[in-house]
Amino acid sequence: MIASLAAVLLPTAAAAPSTPPYTVAPGLFAQGRPDLGLAPAPGAQTFTVFAPSEATDKFSNGVALIAFKGRLYAQWQSSARDEDSADTWVAYAVSDDGERWSAPTVLAPAGTGGLMRSSGGWWSDGKVLVAYANVWPEGFQSGAGGYAEYRTSCDGRTWSAPRRVTGADGRPVEGVIEQDPHLIDGRVMTAFHLRPGMIAKPFFTDDPLGVSGWRQGRMESLPRDTSPISLGGAAAPHEKRLSREIEPSLFRRADGCAVMVFRDENLSFRQLAAQSCDRGQTWTTPALTDMPDARAKQSAGNLPDGTAYLVNAPNTERPRLPLAVTLSPDGRLFDRSWRLRGQADLQPLRFPGTYKRPGYHYPKSVVWNGWLYVGYAANKEDVQVTRVPAAGLAKR
Repeated sequence: MIASLAAVLLPTAAAAPSTPPYTVAPGLFAQGRPDLGLAPAPGAQTFTVFAPSEATDKFSNGVALIAFKGRLYAQWQSSARDEDSADTWVAYAVSDDGERWSAPTVLAPAGTGGLMRSSGGWWSDGKVLVAYANVWPEGFQSGAGGYAEYRTSCDGRTWSAPRRVTGADGRPVEGVIEQDPHLIDGRVMTAFHLRPGMIAKPFFTDDPLGVSGWRQGRMESLPRDTSPISLGGAAAPHEKRLSREIEPSLFRRADGCAVMVFRDENLSFRQLAAQSCDRGQTWTTPALTDMPDARAKQSAGNLPDGTAYLVNAPNTERPRLPLAVTLSPDGRLFDRSWRLRGQADLQPLRFPGTYKRPGYHYPKSVVWNGWLYVGYAANKEDVQVTRVPAAGLAKR
């Protein structure tokens, strides 16, 4: 364990392994049928935040959304052609209505000397907007990992100088932040991927701004198979230093427990999940759920009435489509699912680039003005949002 994190580890033991924190109704997804047999979400609308052209960057990914002082903000990472390249920078755009968006503006510039920055997401206490950026001192592909920095703004236009995110001991947290903080029982919860490498661990803080006071929750990681057969060939450095559970999101179950859902790097094409019933201090060992997942980021949360939702590509194979929202009235049984975007309305991939492929990539979501907004990168080049009336998705 990294020395600077020793003071923020909790002394209590990790909770014992258990059954998965939630289940999925049998037959909900018709694997093999077009768009898994899912009906379109009622009232869904899609808008484009940014579309590439010959004169612009051609790669976009890591779209994260937040509402702040009556406006909707989208953040993503942008580069000329390839994913996680040295020229990657963090962009953002703003909308007054969720439909029409400003031109992209620089939030965090590209690095120099091998350092790379990528999108880290948002947080706010309602008065101050916090923009995170993840910093990879030796680049992402080195496998060495990185750390999180943040900028603050009171108006969404003028930003402070970047500073390091810190733990309860006052020292910088040695890990990149997941793009998806949640406020659960008055406490900000998310995950950091700790270095060296990217080892996902749950964290929480009582700092309303989410920039200091972070403490690591106790969670035992699952073992990971890093054999060439499991990884589909020789592993890159970043794959060798990766935990099995990565890129999580969170929702609150009706009984008050927090549930963290993960992408599974052991290629099960199903979500992993852990739960905490003590406000993020201890977590069960992640368990394999029966929720299909095409291994992109996912987004979880709760609608205003408490309905839990999961946004992902619920495919048991590699294609990241369709993009769907799956719902549960209590966070225990997910028994409804709607298609947000499918195969038929996916635009063609227009520009080549490393790791670019058709599909809906790395969704993140927010509830704003009665709508569930989902941001994502179509084909890792178009920055888009799809929104659905939250009332139509609420508990039956």
